[in-house]
Amino acid sequence: MNFKIIHETTYLFSDEVFLEPHMLRFRPKQTAFIDVTSFSIALVSEPEGHRVIEDEEHNVVDFCWFEKLTNSFAIRVESSLQTKAYNPFSFIVHPDYFNTVPFTYSDHQYQILYASLQKAPLSQELVDYADAVLHRAEFRTITFVTNLTIQIHKDFSVEYREVGAPLSPQDTFTIKKGSCRDLSWMLINLLRHYGIAARFVSGYFYFDMEEPTYELHAWIEIFIPGTGWLGFDPSHGILTGNTHFPVASSAIAENTMPVSGGIRGSASSQLLTKLTIHKQ
Repeated sequence: MNFKIIHETTYLFSDEVFLEPHMLRFRPKQTAFIDVTSFSIALVSEPEGHRVIEDEEHNVVDFCWFEKLTNSFAIRVESSLQTKAYNPFSFIVHPDYFNTVPFTYSDHQYQILYASLQKAPLSQELVDYADAVLHRAEFRTITFVTNLTIQIHKDFSVEYREVGAPLSPQDTFTIKKGSCRDLSWMLINLLRHYGIAARFVSGYFYFDMEEPTYELHAWIEIFIPGTGWLGFDPSHGILTGNTHFPVASSAIAENTMPVSGGIRGSASSQLLTKLTIHKQ
């Protein structure tokens, strides 16, 4: 299948401001089952400099710096993707002892995965919620993660929140609702509690709908030897497939934000976004 993604982001300022250097994360990742056949990015105000770099976690980032005052900043990206057939269940876990929770990564794996294993404090109530799923899964790793993803989808309402960092896992659990990034961050921290390396992913998700209203989406990936980084989407209760288009992944959710950078000035700002995904 072929897809075209057009993502427009505009910041309007009440007065002229100076844009500090910005990191822009909009480039879809090339994967074994997704080919990025074209990508373009247009910026207004025009930057003084623009360099495509790779960050600490191997995300491709457009790094821009500026010299002029402006009262707006607009970003328009167009991506063309071609997907291949993909079966998310086509894998084996190896070595075999990773099939059962708890397990232990090797020393060199732990060094590399360290950031994706850092735990947040969790209430006993939240741990008990995941423990019940773990026991029903008979401590089988993939069954546990799959069923916990499905359980969160069943028990929590998904709501749209355009800006802001993810809520804490406890806040999301208490109110039983959240944005895709809130549910993902809660799931990540639950899995880390059991020693499973988990990271946050930001990108696009295409699915057929009568009146398309797409937004930037978030999900998670876990690292299990034999599977590599395997994706789960708690907002929809599924493993990710070839219509989840990752843009950035990180152990720290804030490091996947599409736009990172500050301004100098006292102006107020307004954010406008528009995302369209066409299957061709």
